[in-house]
Amino acid sequence: MTQKSNSSHGLTQMTIDNVNLLHVRAGAPIEELRSALSAASDPVENVLGQSNSSGGSLTVLAIDLGTTTGWALRARDQQIAHGFISLKPQRFEGGGMRFLRFKRWLSELKGVAIDVHAVYFEEVRRHAGVDAAHVYGGLMATLTSWCEHHKVPYQGVPVGTIKKHATGKGNASKEDVIAAMRALGHPVTDDNEADALAILHWAIDTQEV
Repeated sequence: MTQKSNSSHGLTQMTIDNVNLLHVRAGAPIEELRSALSAASDPVENVLGQSNSSGGSLTVLAIDLGTTTGWALRARDQQIAHGFISLKPQRFEGGGMRFLRFKRWLSELKGVAIDVHAVYFEEVRRHAGVDAAHVYGGLMATLTSWCEHHKVPYQGVPVGTIKKHATGKGNASKEDVIAAMRALGHPVTDDNEADALAILHWAIDTQEV
């Protein structure tokens, strides 16, 4: 059965239906989530114990970090909302403003969803240039510190793992991933959004969330 999909390029553009879609409560992932650098601060088994009585699925957020950041969120009712946001510095902004805006966006998303209980992000080991590496490193630091602050378990997922799960090929192109997500019923046009959806489906299929 194809899951319903709602797309939004920013929380400020969300419809009432999207807000209702994200208005959920859940628990935490069964398996311990870890980032590429350190373990998440919140013991998963502690949060899991709090969620057993509520039943249902967990609220899971997947993120493809970059100047254009893709995101996908699976709510407790199994529906999926997804989109992408631009973190390109605006005129007269310092370079650090993108990270402040990203942190504010995360908190806004968490507020709309009531809570987020597991975060998965694309773990990139190589970048095309120094600037891209700096942007990714800053966004990953912002994301993981935000998760630590809110006690949300998190895990980086290698690029090849995401592509192979989505398409069957670890070296799949951006177009291949977009096509794979469209085949699952997601009307995506942006490759960052498609990557976030691919991460989310990997987590749903392999991490028992």
